[in-house]
This record gives sequence, structure tokens and C-alpha cells, in this order.
Amino acid sequence: MSNDTDHNGFISLIKKGNKSSAVAMIGNGIIAACKAVAYVMSGSGAMFASAMHSLADAVNQGFVFIGSVLSEKRPTPQFPTGFGRVINIFCMIAVIVVTIMAYETIKEGWHLLHHPVENTGGFWLSIGVLIINLVIDGGILLKAMKEILKEARVEKAKGWGIAIAAFKNVGRAAPPTRLVFYEDIVAVTGALLALIAIIVTAFTDFTSLDGIATILIGFLMIGVAFRVGFDNMVGLIGVAAPKDIEEKVFKTILSDEDVTDIKKLRIIQEGRYYHVEGLIELRKGLSLAVADDIKFRVQDNIISDQDITDVTLGIIEDDGIMDLSPDRLNGLI
Repeated sequence: MSNDTDHNGFISLIKKGNKSSAVAMIGNGIIAACKAVAYVMSGSGAMFASAMHSLADAVNQGFVFIGSVLSEKRPTPQFPTGFGRVINIFCMIAVIVVTIMAYETIKEGWHLLHHPVENTGGFWLSIGVLIINLVIDGGILLKAMKEILKEARVEKAKGWGIAIAAFKNVGRAAPPTRLVFYEDIVAVTGALLALIAIIVTAFTDFTSLDGIATILIGFLMIGVAFRVGFDNMVGLIGVAAPKDIEEKVFKTILSDEDVTDIKKLRIIQEGRYYHVEGLIELRKGLSLAVADDIKFRVQDNIISDQDITDVTLGIIEDDGIMDLSPDRLNGLI
């Protein structure tokens, strides 16, 4: 029975894993294999760089998907705040992989600038692979954008509004979704650069463009590594929740008729989840038993939000001093 329970629990965790990273892992694995064949046949440095980037993406998303699964584990007595920050560790591993691949890509581009490679054929194969690349990575990017809107709980957008809303709210998305988003922006841009380089070098003598495009793709990968690395370093340290989450918790607490003030409140983001700690003031004259019931009621209201996994509240009697400014209070009520 326990084996069945463990198996069901494992399957449940897998289902909770980040879907964007799983789709990106499979898609980029297919793309990397196709590009590798095209590179061998064409000798294109830009195709090599693009293949390296797709391979890095596939490996990264594998790591990130595993991390997203582990981060969904519920808190235990040994780890009472849960495993939310595990995803940040796996994303940092992904950053290392991207950085190594970026170095190899830039080195190859520098070599091609000084020793251009003659086109050995496979032109139409390379064009076909890159068009497939644009379609697949474009689909993955669109999926990541929609996932950002879902995680940020933004109203559904259409057309270009999806992209605009995704850029505005990417900071509120889960770390793996942000990684997929940033990497696939580079993947689509890199495929376009590779496509341009292959066409230009096939019909002109501007063979240096192959090396230039390769180096540009490498630097784009470094940009992704820096952006994702910074985000996850902040996540590992522990970062305050976005303002809208803070406002929502404030409103939930003050909506209780027995709460008169919020002495202090701290909301920490771990992965895509939030931990709430606070001290609230209750109206005077309550017995300890009644005050405890109110505290548990407020905690239950806060934790009903699916993104909040842990709430710890302290209670004191109203001291007659309003800690919330009048302007803040009016904005919340």
C-alpha cells in the first residue's frame, strides 16, 4: 500500500512540474539533433552556434523541470518552509551550462572570423531546419508567455497583447517559466541570425557574417545567463513579494471585522510561492480563546490563496496607535 501511495505521490509531483520547461526540453532536443545534421553537411558556424544553443536549452530545461518537480514537495518537519528555493538551485546549474555553451560559441565565432569555412552544401536542409526551429521555438515562446500570464494572474490577452503583457509581468512568473521565456527569445533571435548568415554567405562573398552571427548568438546566451543568474541569486537569498501580493494580503487581513491594525507584516517569495509572517492587532476585550479563533480564521483566509504556502501570525490587543498610515489604510479598505 505504501509503495502505491509513494508511486501516486511521485506521479502527482511530476504533473505539478513546470509544463513550459518540459515542452521546451523536448522541442529543443529535437531541434538540436536536426541542427547538428545540418551543421555537419553545411559547415556553417552560425548553424553550429544555433545547435549549441538548442542543446544548452534542452539540457537546461531538463534540469529545470526536475527542479520544478522537487520544489513542489510539501513542507516536512525537517524542512518546515518547504522546498520552493530548490528550483533556484537548479536554475543556477542551468546558468552554468548556458555560460559554458556561450563561451564555446563565441570561441567558434572568433575562429570563423579568421578562418571562414567554405559552404559544403546542405543549403536547403539548413534553411528547412531553421524554419522548423523558428516554428517550434516560436510555439514554445508563445506557451511561455501564456504561462507567465497564468502565473501572474493577468487577464487574458490576445494577439500582440500577449507579448506586451508577458514582458510587463515576467518578474512575477515562476523561475523556470522566466528561464524558458528568456532562453526562447534568444533561440528565436539566434535562429533568425543563423538564417540570415546562411543565406548571405551562400550568395555573396561576405563570409565573415558567419563568424559575426556566431559571436552575436554567443553574447545573447551570456545575456540570458546573466539575467537568469541574477534573478535566481536574489531568489536564493530571499526576496520580498511583489507589491500586488502584499496589497492582497493586507486587504485579506483588514477585511476581518475583529482586526484593527497590522503591527508588522513580512512576505517572502520562495520559488513561485510566498511565506507570510505578521503581527496583527485585535479589538480590545477578547478572551484568549476567542482571539486564537480569530487568528486561525485570518490565517485560513490568507492561505486560501494557492500561491501562499505558509502563514505565521502573532496577535496582540489593540494599542490605540495606528501603525498603518491613513493614506495606506484608505487605499486598502
